[in-house]
Amino acid sequence: MNLEDKTNFLLFEYIELLKTVEPDTIPLWGVLSFQGMIEHMSDTVKNANGKVHLPLITSEDKLVQFKAFAISDIPFKENTVNKLLPTEAPPIRFNSINESINELQEELNYLEAYFKEDATKTTLNPIFGEMNFAEVISLLYKHAWHHLRQFKVN
Repeated sequence: MNLEDKTNFLLFEYIELLKTVEPDTIPLWGVLSFQGMIEHMSDTVKNANGKVHLPLITSEDKLVQFKAFAISDIPFKENTVNKLLPTEAPPIRFNSINESINELQEELNYLEAYFKEDATKTTLNPIFGEMNFAEVISLLYKHAWHHLRQFKVN
């Protein structure tokens, strides 16, 4: 899938897919509820769109290999451990799934605007290093599908 298709998916199709999931769907793996996963994705997009700055936790000698994986078509494995996340689910921030979905949509819209201002911008991903727009989109697309599969969306 090319960059334009991945971008269009994230901006226009992803939210609609999330709206088709039953809120009480039990995940195939992991500790996040459906709403918790949506809020986790919002946090991820906030890092990608420059609103949240996190320190790099990957050693320099592994960054090339990690980034190659991030932008590849190789999916994340089930139960992939993110060293930045607690082992149990964090508290839900919003009163409803719709509020969580609305925040995610706003963050995705901001992401597009953020990079549209300056195509040379990068943001620091704490695991994969500095990423440009194409790399961010590739990683977010992979991450979105990881969680969609987690909640039984094909």
